[in-house]
Amino acid sequence: MPKMKSNKSMVARIKISGTGKLLRLRAHRKAGAAFASHPIRSTRYARQHAGTVEVAKSDTKRVKRLLGR
Repeated sequence: MPKMKSNKSMVARIKISGTGKLLRLRAHRKAGAAFASHPIRSTRYARQHAGTVEVAKSDTKRVKRLLGR
């Protein structure tokens, strides 16, 4: 029987915490050197969309399967 392969794009997007929670970056962020020194949006907007959040409870089963867990 073939091995279960993990989806590489999900591996790059999702991190697993020490307690086993699935963490993702927030949406509406622009990354890269081109956007680093040019703040298009307000500081408040950038702050609200910074950091990581936990994957929604309804998506965890699907995400875990894509990660090969």
